[in-house]
Parts: sequence; structure tokens; C-alpha cells
Amino acid sequence: EERLHAGLIRQTSPRLFFQYFTDGTTNKLVGCYLEDSPEDVVLVRVYGNKTELIVDRDNELKSFQVLHANGCAPHLYCTFQNGICYEFIHGEALGTEDVRDPTILRLIAKEMARIHAIHAHNGCIPKPDLWIKMRKYFSLVATEFTDQASNTRIQQEVPSKAVLEQEMAWMKEHLSSLGSPVVLCHNDLLCKNIIHNSKEGHVRFIDYEYSSYNYQAFDIGNHFNEFAGMTEPDYLLYPDREMQMDWLRVYLQAYKKFTKKTEEVSQIELETLYVQVNKFALASHFFWGFWALIQAKYSTIDFDFLGYAVLRFNTYFETKPAVMALQIPE
Repeated sequence: EERLHAGLIRQTSPRLFFQYFTDGTTNKLVGCYLEDSPEDVVLVRVYGNKTELIVDRDNELKSFQVLHANGCAPHLYCTFQNGICYEFIHGEALGTEDVRDPTILRLIAKEMARIHAIHAHNGCIPKPDLWIKMRKYFSLVATEFTDQASNTRIQQEVPSKAVLEQEMAWMKEHLSSLGSPVVLCHNDLLCKNIIHNSKEGHVRFIDYEYSSYNYQAFDIGNHFNEFAGMTEPDYLLYPDREMQMDWLRVYLQAYKKFTKKTEEVSQIELETLYVQVNKFALASHFFWGFWALIQAKYSTIDFDFLGYAVLRFNTYFETKPAVMALQIPE
């Protein structure tokens, strides 16, 4: 192991090093690299306990491959029974300040537009999976709302099963009628899932566990909710109208360039997307509220999932009146 005088003598077989990443709230992630080439990292992701209940692993792999084929995802090296190996993307994972930065904000909007513009494979007309997945999540947590449920905190702090079901039905009816296009979505664009490569001047999105065909406005509204952060969420950081309009204008210009070969965006298109996005942000609160309740029951990761669920449901009910007052322009 010794090195003499600037490395004239060195070990013939470089050691393998491991770096454990601690940001994840679903899985365990380890980076593997050789001593000789620390820049060449292979990521090994081990799926969290019972995550097969909330993540469709076959769909994740399909999304990974489609995104990679379109230059939007790294190489997938292999899969194994409870995890995957894939290429490390170099750059910095973003924080709540970074997603507000005017330069980075534009890069994120353009990258999301690039993914949303990917054509559906096999020429099929894609259907959104939001309501199916939300209903599945609800069925997984419904047992926690029975009179016999042992978790008194759920009984006291989470809205009742009847209220949650009523809100889901209202959302499906109201949001489905807003005319948001169905596109290939990331669906989990929190700050840490965005990697900024400042040298090359681009951002890339990572982690495709929740990727699927979904409403365009859900993906954007979900990202705006993630401005709050994850460890200590602060929904006062949700972008104001001015910041959203800057983001949405860049997004629409890029999306229309990819899909219609024009960058012209009208004020009505912009206002329409603004209303759609803020209404679908409500569905994002519910989706991750259910997700967190399931994680609270099964996950071995050290995170207050139940507290997070309560916060998401509370924020939904607090923001709903103002959002409901928004009208799509005629």
C-alpha cells in the first residue's frame, strides 16, 4: 500500500472504495469506484423494504431505458433481485436555493420539456396513471384508518378515510377536465433528483422509480411543491406567480420547439398552464401524503414519514381555496 516518492511504487491491484449516500428516503444507495479512477463511479441501489408495494419496478426499468435512448438518463448496467447498477452522473445535487436560481431554473424547465416531448413508444396513445396509482396507495393505507388501528397519531392527525376518499373523487373529476396533455413524466422532481453540471452547463434528472405517462401539469406542479425541500419542508418557498411565469414561459417555448417546431407562446397558453399546474399541485400533496403513510409503516430509513404525510395533507387543505379560485382563460 505504500507509495514512495510521488508514486514510483504502487499496488498492482487498486482497492475498491465505497461511498454511502444518505439523502434517499426510499432506497439505500452506494457508489463504488477504484482507487485509481475515483471519477468513474458505479452506483448500486438497493431497494427499500416493501417498496415493491409503491414502485412498479418493471415500469421503472422501461422508463430508464426510454429516457436513456433519448439522452436523458445514464447507462443502466444491470439489475438484480432487489436493486440495480447504473452509471453515475457527475455534478451537484440541487438544494432549495438552487432551484430558484434564474439560470438553473431555465435549465430545469428546458430539460423537463425535453423529457415531456419524448414520443410514446409503439405509437400508442398514453393514459395517465395518476388516479390508478393514487387509488392503489389509498388502498394500502386504508387499513390504518380502522377503529382497531394501533397508530393513534394517524387517528388524531390524518384526515379520516371518508374525507380522503371524497377529496380524491373531487380531484379526479375536476383535474381530469382541465385538458392537461398526457406525456412521459418524471413524477418525482425533488431538488436532490436534479444534478447540475456547471462545467457543461446542463442539468440531468435522476431516479426514475415513479416515472410514467402522466399529466404534464402534475409533473410541473409537483416540482414547484418540491421547492419546499424534503428534510424540513417549508411551503412558503413555493414559487410565486412571477417566478412561475418565468419558468413556464421557458418550458413552453422549449416544449413547443420540440413538438411543434415553433417557439411562439401566447399569453393564453401561459395563463392556462399556470392554472393547470397550480391545481395539479394539489394532487401532488395527496399522492406523496399517501406514499409517506405507506413508508411510515414499512420503511427502515430514519425519517419522520408520518409527520411528512400530515404536513402534505395539511398543505393541501390550506392551499385548496385559493387554487380553486383560479380560472382557465376563455
